[in-house]
Amino acid sequence: MRMIIHDLEQSDFQRLFSRPLNHTMVISPDATIRHCLGCFGCWIKTPGACVIRDGFGDMGEHLSKCSEVLVISQCCYGGFSPFVKNIFDRSISYVHPNFRNRNGEMHHKRRYKNTANLRVFFYGETITEGEETIARGLVAANALNLGWHAAEVSFSYDIAELEGRVG
Repeated sequence: MRMIIHDLEQSDFQRLFSRPLNHTMVISPDATIRHCLGCFGCWIKTPGACVIRDGFGDMGEHLSKCSEVLVISQCCYGGFSPFVKNIFDRSISYVHPNFRNRNGEMHHKRRYKNTANLRVFFYGETITEGEETIARGLVAANALNLGWHAAEVSFSYDIAELEGRVG
């Protein structure tokens, strides 16, 4: 399965993805998402599922079925937009609370065995070189911690530049 996580306006999303999206789960800001409480309930009370049941409580399980995760996000100070960051926060159940030493670094123990290709497209009119450097490092760190492959990170100043590149 493929997952698309984005913060685009519906009209921009439709322009980028005009064809049917078979075997694709789309996570968009159309629905209200509550913020992670940091309660660790997804690790202790209901392992693998967030205790907040607002339609985003099973993000970890959904990610476990993906072979590709495509993220389209406004670049905010070298990071994801608040909506996309919230999706990743609510997906922490994808990993265990325990840590493992991998390549001399501490990383969460994996809950699922799948490996996904992470493709990230940042957009914004004023992305600086410093923000690009930070964003590349963030995506690489996220991919490493999740046991994924950071397949692509790119930057566009305008959403129209993404046409034909994200599909």
